[in-house]
Amino acid sequence: MQLSVIILNYNVRYFLELCVQSVQSALENIDAEIIVVDNNSSDDSCCVIKSRFPKVKLIQNSQNVGFPKGNNIGVAQAKGEYICILNPDTVVAEDTFEKVLNFVTSSAIQKNEMGIVGVKLIDGTGNFLPESKRGIPIPWVAFTKITGLYKLFPKSKYFNQFYAQHLSEDQTGKVEILVGAFMFLKKELYDEVGGFDEDCFMYSDDIDLSYMALQKGKTNYYFHETTVIHYKGESTIKDGTYMKRFQEAMAFFYKKHFNVSFLFSVFMKMGIVFFSVIKRIQGRAKTKSVSENFLLLSTSEALVKIIALLVQKKVNFLEWKSEKEVNLSSNSIKKGTQIIMDNEFFSFKECIKIHERFKNKGITFRIIPKNADFIIGSDSSNDRGEVVIIGKNYI
Repeated sequence: MQLSVIILNYNVRYFLELCVQSVQSALENIDAEIIVVDNNSSDDSCCVIKSRFPKVKLIQNSQNVGFPKGNNIGVAQAKGEYICILNPDTVVAEDTFEKVLNFVTSSAIQKNEMGIVGVKLIDGTGNFLPESKRGIPIPWVAFTKITGLYKLFPKSKYFNQFYAQHLSEDQTGKVEILVGAFMFLKKELYDEVGGFDEDCFMYSDDIDLSYMALQKGKTNYYFHETTVIHYKGESTIKDGTYMKRFQEAMAFFYKKHFNVSFLFSVFMKMGIVFFSVIKRIQGRAKTKSVSENFLLLSTSEALVKIIALLVQKKVNFLEWKSEKEVNLSSNSIKKGTQIIMDNEFFSFKECIKIHERFKNKGITFRIIPKNADFIIGSDSSNDRGEVVIIGKNYI
């Protein structure tokens, strides 16, 4: 088998369904498997996987064992030559895995050189997520991040290492650290480094795995030629528990990999507290804007009426098969519009392109997964997204 996709889930039932639907579509022409590991979710995540995706291998843990151990459990049962660690709050394009596989087997990567490959990640508003590519957070690099110097001098190699700004978001190249939302590597390498370190519950595990791959003499890559949506806010609620675990995670990484002085330890402790407080502030729920206009991209006129009843507003309709790109370009899409994409007639790759195309224009985005009875999306990478139930009458 060529590829195993490992998805660790905890209480994100609707985002998991969307994710698995997109992964299944992306694996149609690949000898691959999907393994969902559930960390004792209290919602009906497992029921959905069993009923909607019977070919998916489901592993149900009796407790929340955390990110590292949960993924290790999944990888232990993987049969693929390659594995992809994938967050449940992601959406991949139909050609994502084909493109990554072509890249890792191409002459661009020398034999035995490949470490971990990450891809271009965007949030639910279409904006690029800078953590898609990062540098090792050694003391100086951590300092530039904590103080914000990387923003002031984005082109200076002395200040721009935290987010690997030597590469643009649309440039493939070598990087040091990748994010756990999408990590593609050989299973052999994962086993060689011992997988995710289970002494770390979460938050520095992807940094640690990336760093261990480098220590084995491998090269990590950022690959920009496919884009994946990472809703991000779904996997983590940034509360007091988050702040505590984030501090513990950073302390874990430094203790494991660096011999540090007392002064540096004090400095980092102060920095970690400051940084985690900022994260917590960023994560506070903000007042959500209310969409004034709605545009449905579909071929189902019946769906227009259903959504109009839900939102209590007029819903404009773009018949996707016949009108498609031409009319989308000429259509006056105003600020405050919510674009709703029907995956029954609208590919995930097209959904992702629409997110990127209309980002930063005051537009919000929603997807109706194929054969699903809900509309889903997110207007912020720092808080929970939105799920609206359409009803069984639609499907």
